[in-house]
Amino acid sequence: MFLWSLKIGISAKAGTLIAAVIAISGLALPRAAFAEIPQIAAKQRAEKKTFTDAQISDGFFKAAFGAEYHLAGRVDRIRKYEAPVRVFIEGSAPANRVSQLGEIIGDIARRIRHIDIAQVKSKTDANVVVTLVRDRDLNRTIEKLYGTDRAREIKSSLDPQCLSGFSKNDAFQILRSEVLLTIDNGDFVFHDCGYEELLQSLGPINDTDVPWTMFNDDVSLGFFGVYDQYLMNILYDPRIKAGMTIQQAKDALPAVLKDVREWVAKTNNLPQQ
Repeated sequence: MFLWSLKIGISAKAGTLIAAVIAISGLALPRAAFAEIPQIAAKQRAEKKTFTDAQISDGFFKAAFGAEYHLAGRVDRIRKYEAPVRVFIEGSAPANRVSQLGEIIGDIARRIRHIDIAQVKSKTDANVVVTLVRDRDLNRTIEKLYGTDRAREIKSSLDPQCLSGFSKNDAFQILRSEVLLTIDNGDFVFHDCGYEELLQSLGPINDTDVPWTMFNDDVSLGFFGVYDQYLMNILYDPRIKAGMTIQQAKDALPAVLKDVREWVAKTNNLPQQ
C-alpha cells in the first residue's frame, strides 16, 4: 500500500545523502552553507529550541501515526525503514540543485543518529528515488509515476507543489519511497520541500497541527529544526520498531526520549534538559 504526503503553497524541501551515519563526538554540527539563504537564516535565528517531553511526544505521535493521504490500509502502526536507505536522484536539473540536495541529505544523515542513508549512482540499487522536475511538469510526472486515476485523486485531494510517498510490507517496514521536487520555485522553496518530503518518505507521513514542525503544511522552515530532530531520532531509535502500536510506542518512549535529548543537545550545542 502506498501512502502519500503532499506540500502545497509556497514551501518545499530538498535532501542529500552520505554513505553512512557519521559519528559525532562532543562538538555541535555546523549549519550547512544554505543557512546563508536569507529566509532560512532568519528562521534559524528565530527557531524555538526548548520543548517539554509532552510537546515532543505530542508531535511524534501525530506525525508517526496516521497519513495525510492514503487510499486504503492501516495507518495505526509505526512505519519506518529497518534496512539501509539508498537514494537515487533523477531528472534534469541544474548542478546547483543536485548539490543542494546532497548537502541537505548529508545534514539529515548527521542529525539522525540511528540511520544509514546514502546516495547511489544506480536506480536499481535505490529504495528511495527523488525525481527533480520543473513546476510545469509536476502534474504530468505524478501521472506517469502513479497512473491517471491515482494522479487525479492526488490532484483533487490537494494541489501539490511537491510530493512524497512510500510502500510498506505487512510488517509495516517501508520498502520503497518516491519523492518529487520542483526545481524552479526558488532556493527557499526547494530546501523547504526537500527536507519535508525526504523526511516524510522515511516514515512520518502524517500532516499535523503542531506549530514547530515542518510536518505541518502551514509551517515552512527550509532547514532541519531541533523539534523535528527530536521526532526523527525517536522514530529511528532501535527500540521503536516498525509495526508498533501507539501503546507500545508510548511504553518505550521514556527511555528513548532520554537518549534522544542527549543526542540532539550534543549535535546542536544545547544545554542538557
